Amino acid sequence: MTAEELMAVLEKKKMTDIIELIEDAQTGDLEELELVESLGLLMDQELNREVLQLLESLGVAIIYVSAEDDEEEEDDEEDEQV
Repeated sequence: MTAEELMAVLEKKKMTDIIELIEDAQTGDLEELELVESLGLLMDQELNREVLQLLESLGVAIIYVSAEDDEEEEDDEEDEQV
C-alpha cells in the first residue's frame, strides 16, 4: 500500500490522531514512538503494520516496551507529580 493509499484509508476511517502522527513524521517533528508491542498502535493488525512501516520509512524509531515497563513509567510519573 502506498503512503497516499494508506492516508486515504485513515481519512475514510476518521483516524485523525494517526494521520497527525504521520504528518508529524513527515515534517520531522516525530523522531521516536514508544509502543507496547502486544497492543500496537491500531486494533486492525494489517493497518497497524502498514502505519508502522510508513512511520519507520519516514525515519521514526519504533521503540517497543513491555506492558510492565509502561506501568512502571506511569507510576514514576505519578510520583514526580506529587
